[in-house]
Amino acid sequence: MTLPVLLDVDTGVDDALAILFAVAHPDIELLGITCVAGNTSLENVVANTLRVLDVADAPSVPVAGGAVRPLIEPARASHVHGSDGLGEVSRDPDFARPQSGRRADPRHAVDLIRDILLTATTPVTIVALAPQTNLALLLRQHPELAPRIERILFMGGSAGVGNATPVAEFNVWHDPEAAAIVLDSGVPTFMYGLDVFNQVTVDQADADALLHAPRASARLAGSLLQFPMGDDPDAPDGSSDRPLTTNGAPYTGHIGDAGALCALVDPGALRIERRPVRVELAGFARGQTIVDRRQRVGEDAIHPAGASAGAAGPAAVGEGSAGTLPGPALVDVALDVDRARYARLFLDTIARLP
Repeated sequence: MTLPVLLDVDTGVDDALAILFAVAHPDIELLGITCVAGNTSLENVVANTLRVLDVADAPSVPVAGGAVRPLIEPARASHVHGSDGLGEVSRDPDFARPQSGRRADPRHAVDLIRDILLTATTPVTIVALAPQTNLALLLRQHPELAPRIERILFMGGSAGVGNATPVAEFNVWHDPEAAAIVLDSGVPTFMYGLDVFNQVTVDQADADALLHAPRASARLAGSLLQFPMGDDPDAPDGSSDRPLTTNGAPYTGHIGDAGALCALVDPGALRIERRPVRVELAGFARGQTIVDRRQRVGEDAIHPAGASAGAAGPAAVGEGSAGTLPGPALVDVALDVDRARYARLFLDTIARLP
């Protein structure tokens, strides 16, 4: 049985890997792709997405542009993915071939999501690989559509350290208000955060084999894996004795956002805990996902009058009254992963592409 899926992306080196995976996996019915500014500008995101679909020889999939900036902050493109979002990979000769004539859908991303949800015969899973601005706008404008969403599986957040700041992960940091709106919407959510994101890598031998494969889609995947996008899990201090990529940086081979698609089709490879999660919206920790992993009630529940307005312990989950914030949303949080299993799943899936 296939899963009806809508992708929300900011393509992005690892978003591109995720799109290849979504096109190839037999259990995913890709209904559409919506784009948002994040890793790079909205214009680049849309163009990159269409180019990846071309190289993957994907069937017709509607692709729509959405928010050009976060709800409050200005757009702040990530330095990690290069000036156009695809780094050196954008110069790949497979990208230089004549385009297929694939064009972006004229609808705004919010309208495309709305139309897909209204016409789908079963609830749709949204896999958000980007800042969640489009989803927040949808849920604010069309809250009646929330029951038509099976769940929102998002790449974002962290139960530990961050990457955009010491405590905040980029996608949530880029638009924390949007992430907070999504978490508080009542739609079931699944967090595939940095705790697992940084663990899943493909060996360089496998990436090199893709890089020299006869299929353009495989070569693109190999090129994307060669780009030194992620943190090296074997070198937490930033050093590495790994071989160098063609860019002169240590090879990391992160599948990145594609891991969230692996989580969709093979959640059994993850250790998942259902935990209260709140997004911090102010101060130095702005953009942090506060994952409450305590095993018993804390002082913030025993002494609520003395707690800060944004704090809530396990006993306060779901509570709230006029003039007070509700308790944090309960979220399925991925905390550990069988990295070899996901690496193999990724490679086997990419091998299905023409």
